Amino acid sequence: MSTAAVADALAVDVAIVGGGMVGASLAAALLDTGVRLLLIETVAFGERAQPSFDERTTALGNASRRVFEGLGVWEQISREAAAIRSIHVSEAGRFGAARLSAAEQGVEAFGYVVPNRCIGAALWGRLQNAAGLTLRVPGQVEDVAIDETGVRFSVLSEGRRERVTAALVVAADGAHSQIRSAAGIDAAVEDYAQVAVVANVGCDAPHEGIAHERFTPAGPIAMLPLVDGTRAVIWACRREDAPRVLALDDASWLRELQSRFGWRAGRFTRAGRRASYPLRLTRAAAPLANRTVLIGNAAQALHPIAGQGFNLGLRDAAMLAEVIANADADPGDRALLERFAAWRAHDRSGVVRFTDGLVRLFGDERPGVGLLRNLGLLLFDLTPAAKSALARVSLGFGGPTPRLARGLPVREHALGPHA
Repeated sequence: MSTAAVADALAVDVAIVGGGMVGASLAAALLDTGVRLLLIETVAFGERAQPSFDERTTALGNASRRVFEGLGVWEQISREAAAIRSIHVSEAGRFGAARLSAAEQGVEAFGYVVPNRCIGAALWGRLQNAAGLTLRVPGQVEDVAIDETGVRFSVLSEGRRERVTAALVVAADGAHSQIRSAAGIDAAVEDYAQVAVVANVGCDAPHEGIAHERFTPAGPIAMLPLVDGTRAVIWACRREDAPRVLALDDASWLRELQSRFGWRAGRFTRAGRRASYPLRLTRAAAPLANRTVLIGNAAQALHPIAGQGFNLGLRDAAMLAEVIANADADPGDRALLERFAAWRAHDRSGVVRFTDGLVRLFGDERPGVGLLRNLGLLLFDLTPAAKSALARVSLGFGGPTPRLARGLPVREHALGPHA
């Protein structure tokens, strides 16, 4: 029998399970809206075991930048944000390439590359001691029961077991979502048979704000600029080859990376600590159930190609906050949740098709397909309209754009971002 002390019951309007970047952003967006919030995360902020706020990096699109401006955290994030001023796309063994310039598209940057820990620190700084928000971090959710009348579960935190009732539970707890399972929502998983090896590397040439996407037969390699002049590498290896790549000493690892990526970024001179994670496409069978809604990786976990996963999840959070904050109804009302799901459907399906299509297109080794890809890159490089369309990817793939992503406060009649 557990020795945890039993605390008084806690009643909230919205319980957010998962305090990674998407869940924490939703909580920040709902502050000062009058909604009683509970945020639960299994790992304390700052712990190395917290996968959302580790040394990996995220490429934020301009819509995501505006969301963070609206949340009052961009000023802090921007100190460690490296602007992406141009994008270079190429395929190993082919002469075709595509180049996009932010200046030619009339924007200062296509986006910004930021360490996850920096985003986490800014969000948690906003959430700590915020009125109307209860934090249970670290906390573990147990005994979840969901029906038409409400959500009930226990939280084990700091040796206390607390019974919680909520009108709505938000699953922001990742691709292996506990809440998604408790709500009876299935998920389809497609294994790409790839592993992402991530690290920061130093080069003998300045990055000049260029982001590279290099497609190789074993998987894509992304090279992103960082504010300290180094580059973040996301190297997708074949699953069977990943253990060998991870076991290489730094000098051997840099030589192999150089061989696969080429010299367009200069000579790789030093490597940071390596980490890895498997690459899969996970899609929930439904975006909602009784008093339950899925956002971020709980709804769709993507391949990192094109860097769309977090940006998509952040738009989920921004739109859900808008729907809840501007409704007079119970936040768990089915019609309200269906409105959110309908507004997000086109964007979600579009991004999934786009990223999955790129993985499959550049992984297709049938005779003649490589030549067609090469011609396609050349044609793209010569077509201004196609470049303009790709430059707008960070705004979403359809459906309403969240107010925060348009530079507006989450509430329609608010006086400011936090009114």
